[in-house]
Amino acid sequence: MASSAAYPDADENLEAIITRIEQKSRKIETLLKQYAPPFPLLSTPPQLLIRLLISPRRGGRSKPVEALKTALEGSPLKTRDKRCKSANWIVVHRTMMVIRDVDGMFNSLDPEYYDILMKYLYRGLSTGDRPTCDQYLKIHEKLTEKAGLGCILRSLADTVNTV
Repeated sequence: MASSAAYPDADENLEAIITRIEQKSRKIETLLKQYAPPFPLLSTPPQLLIRLLISPRRGGRSKPVEALKTALEGSPLKTRDKRCKSANWIVVHRTMMVIRDVDGMFNSLDPEYYDILMKYLYRGLSTGDRPTCDQYLKIHEKLTEKAGLGCILRSLADTVNTV
């Protein structure tokens, strides 16, 4: 699976993992800037960012999906370090919140990402944040249609590779 290949022995070098996540974050920010106005995504209030991203004058549907693929690649599943998990969660969450065309996302997303995406969906749903839960439930519904119930069972049963 693409998500665990980049971190074969994750607990050994946590600083290297954080560095990879920071590089991934910069790449994702570049992709999303091509989709949205040029401003720092981290300092933008989520509600404003979402409004800007869904405005009709914006194009480039494939950029958020490409950003999501980048965010899911190399997720540090095997590490137990909460800092690494949280840093990668922020990167994945940022990209999932800008996805508007969920059907289009699944037309472009490879099935190898489905299980890891489901894990991040459950992490997002556990926040209890209404905008996050609304978005994640839309994605969860489509992912379950696309990947089946096995995807849910695999993500819940896998207690070793957590997000």
